[in-house]
Amino acid sequence: MKKKIIPLLVVGTALITACNQQSGTPAAPAVAKADAIAEVNGVYIAKSTLADLEKEIGERAHGQKFPKEKLVEELIQRELLIQDASKKQLDKSAEILAQLDSAKKTLLTQADVQNFIKSNPVTDAEVKAEYDAKVAGENGTEYKARHILVKTEDEAKKIIAELDKGGDFAKLANKNSLDAKESQNGGDLGWFVASQMVAPFSEAVVKLEKGKYTATPVQTQFGYHIILREDSRAQTPPPLEAVKEQLLPYLQRKKVQDFVEGLRKSAKVEILVPLTEEPAKAEAPAPAAKGDTVTEEVAVGEVKDKDGKVVAEEVVVDEVVKDKDGKVVAEKVEVEKVAEPAKK
Repeated sequence: MKKKIIPLLVVGTALITACNQQSGTPAAPAVAKADAIAEVNGVYIAKSTLADLEKEIGERAHGQKFPKEKLVEELIQRELLIQDASKKQLDKSAEILAQLDSAKKTLLTQADVQNFIKSNPVTDAEVKAEYDAKVAGENGTEYKARHILVKTEDEAKKIIAELDKGGDFAKLANKNSLDAKESQNGGDLGWFVASQMVAPFSEAVVKLEKGKYTATPVQTQFGYHIILREDSRAQTPPPLEAVKEQLLPYLQRKKVQDFVEGLRKSAKVEILVPLTEEPAKAEAPAPAAKGDTVTEEVAVGEVKDKDGKVVAEEVVVDEVVKDKDGKVVAEKVEVEKVAEPAKK
C-alpha cells in the first residue's frame, strides 16, 4: 500500500528538541523502547509525542479525530525528514539556527507567562474586590431618549420651532435626522448610561426633565442634536456570579502586565536606535523662468477591465503661466483620460 504524507500540522516537539540541541542546554531524556510508538533508524518516538500531536490536532480541528495509524505515520515521516536534514547538516546553517533561536525565545516568553499565571492565580477575594469597585459601585442612572441629528444649527432651530408648535418628535426624526432617515426608528436610542455618550450629549440628557426636549441645539462632533428624554431608571448591577467569568481574564491580564512592568523597571535598558523616523526631504523643483508656462502631469488612477488589464489611465494636467516678473497670472488644472496606459 502506498502511504501518503500527512501535512506537518504540528512541529512543536521537533522544534523544542532542535532548540535544546543547538543551544547547548540538556536534550530531552532518551526514550525507552517500552515508552515508544515506533523506532526509526534506531531512534525511538515517544508515546507522549503521539499524545501531544493528538491533543494539538484536536484543538486545531475543533475536536475532529484522525486515525491513529495516520498520526503514527506522520511522526515516522517527520523523524525521517529530521534525520535526513541532520545528515545534510541543515541544522547547522545560519538561517536555520537563527529561526530556531527566534522560536526558542518565543516559547520561553510563553512559558514564563504561563508559569507566572500558574504561580499567581486570580483569587476569589481579588474578583470580589474588582466587582465591588467596578460593577457593584455603579448604582447610577440609565436614560431612555430620542434625538434628531442635523448638520447645521439653523436646521436644528427650525425643527425645535416645529416641536414647539406641537410637532411629533418621532416623525420629525424620521424626516430630518441623519441617522433615522433610513432606519425610520424615530431617533430612538434605547436605554444607556451617561458615560456611553459624548460629554455635551450626556450633560444635556441629565439636565432634562422626563418628557422634555432641549430648547436649544446641542453641538457635538457629529453635528447638532435635539434630544428628548423619555424616561430614566436606577441602574441595577448584575450579581457577582453573572460577571465573574468576564472579570477573571481581565484580572489575569492585569497581573501579567504588572509582572512585566516590574521586570522592566528593575532592568537596566539602553535603547540604541532612534524610535522615530525623520521624513524624507523632498527635493525642491527648479524655479520656472519668468514668462514661462510650466505643465506638470501626474497619474492619479488606472482603469482596468474584467481581467485586470489596465485599459485607461487618469492624468492630472496642471498648467501654470507666469508673467515676466515671475508672478502666476493663470493656472489650469484638468483631469484627462488616456485611452492607452501612459508609459512610465
